[in-house]
Amino acid sequence: MNPLDRIRWKRTLRTPSSERLLGVLDGRDALAVDLHFLPDGSVAGTVTVVDGCGIGRDAIPAVLGRIDDDFLPGVDLDEGGVVFTVVWATAAESFESARQE
Repeated sequence: MNPLDRIRWKRTLRTPSSERLLGVLDGRDALAVDLHFLPDGSVAGTVTVVDGCGIGRDAIPAVLGRIDDDFLPGVDLDEGGVVFTVVWATAAESFESARQE
């Protein structure tokens, strides 16, 4: 099975003008996607690919196409209006600030 077909998406943040998605592949964090919906109707996105997640550089056009098809109904990657920056990263832990009581 194609790795892209095994990605499960979790929306971790949503504001009126942005979204953050986490792509989980085979139980491991593989992708983080930040989408920013701009006032002119275009979208700027950052896709962070975790090294060793099973998604190779050659699969990136298909990943971007899948994000476009699944999460960007008002714009089209092939027709303009979408700009992606793709970053390769080493996995790190998630950190959350603690509230002082």
